[in-house]
Amino acid sequence: MAALSFCSSSPPRILHKQSNSSFFPSDSSSFAQTVGESSAKPISVSRRFHVAVNSTAVSDESGNAKLPSYPAKKLREILQSPGFLQGPCCFDALSAKLIERAGFPYCITSGFSISAARLGLPNKGLISYGEMFDQGQQITQSVSVPVIGDGGNGFGNAMNVKRTVKGYIKAGFAGIIINDQVCCDDTKSERRVVSREEAVMRIKAAVDARRECGSDIVIVAQTDSREAISLEESLVRARAFTDAGADVLFVDSLISREEMKSFCNVYPLVPKLANMLESGGKFPILNPLELEEIGYKLVAYPISLIGVSIQAMQDALLAIKGGRIPPPGSMASVEEIEKILGFDTYQEEEKRYATSSSDRDTSSSSVYGNQRVAQDDPEQREDPIVEVITPEVYNEPRNPFSRIWSRSLRIKIIGRDGFEKLDVRIPAGFLEGVTNIVPALGGVNLKQLMDDAADEVGGKLLLDFKDTAGDRIQVFLE
Repeated sequence: MAALSFCSSSPPRILHKQSNSSFFPSDSSSFAQTVGESSAKPISVSRRFHVAVNSTAVSDESGNAKLPSYPAKKLREILQSPGFLQGPCCFDALSAKLIERAGFPYCITSGFSISAARLGLPNKGLISYGEMFDQGQQITQSVSVPVIGDGGNGFGNAMNVKRTVKGYIKAGFAGIIINDQVCCDDTKSERRVVSREEAVMRIKAAVDARRECGSDIVIVAQTDSREAISLEESLVRARAFTDAGADVLFVDSLISREEMKSFCNVYPLVPKLANMLESGGKFPILNPLELEEIGYKLVAYPISLIGVSIQAMQDALLAIKGGRIPPPGSMASVEEIEKILGFDTYQEEEKRYATSSSDRDTSSSSVYGNQRVAQDDPEQREDPIVEVITPEVYNEPRNPFSRIWSRSLRIKIIGRDGFEKLDVRIPAGFLEGVTNIVPALGGVNLKQLMDDAADEVGGKLLLDFKDTAGDRIQVFLE
């Protein structure tokens, strides 16, 4: 029999497969009455509306207030609604914000990506519970959409699982993924899983922790036994996880549509999560309509954001090393970055707390500051001495550079793709800022080259070379 858990302040209810009960109990309408607008529009293949819930706090039998259950209830409402749901994986507050701004109804944290972004290390069990909790709290506080946290193997035995679940509830997660690996390992090496009994105990411990907190956090039970043992074992574990109280099932490393269908036939009323590993995974890469047809409810994209971020940063660094800045089309503008980070919202809210002193004109404050310095330091009361240097200074015969003062340098860069990236002219007398424009010219004695060509009439090509990025750089004296 399938036991579907819906945990609140009371013990979990047991629903039987042969009954007509859905994933949620009949009284779920008590926390979902109206269809409301959320801060980001949900993405659903069936294009159905998702109902929203009000933020509430649950209490135990003694009336003591417990942790808010809004994120979990919001996720459960999304799970209950019709349609297929996509959930890209984030690794920090900024990536979570971008997911929300793109209109996705929820997101998932990726242990692989967080380990990469926070530690610069592979996800081989090196990242700690405390680091995952801290990163998760920053993520959940930055967005209004529910976030499912990657809890790995619970960071230890069943007691560690309980601590992890309670910590993730406190951090504001709407759901948590618990797997049956011996040690969390998202690499291509052979995975090892704990015994079936221990794996089930992890899920039971997670359910107990949820009940003890009076939370509705959604428990996603993951098994990696398909790769470690067999397909049959993974299906048996999926049934056992459901009987233990898991809300969502996830079998990783299924290698065909037939295996995916077999998995989705295990307790069809229980939502299933697909993992579309974008590069190097054994899971067939299917589109949302295909996944929904097979029987999945959720899909995760674990490395899309961290993968494109790494590639974009590598491209930018290659451009900078070659003496250029990344082209405008490859970067968000300062205005767009400020909008994403909420500068306007911050400034509007800041005005609410403005005082009379903070409303003073900035220039007045500057004048006041300057006057005070002059009063405190007698030496500052003297009139400043301004030395004006005119081009005549360079007319002295002893200065060989004076002959090319009136001429200009033309710097031209043609990209390796054949497109012009830079064509600029600067006075030949100003060499100090040239390397700020083209760092690849650092170490080149332009002054000597220009002095040698100063007597030549017309333009002269001083330099013509390719930088480390393969771009052609030409410098002319005009």
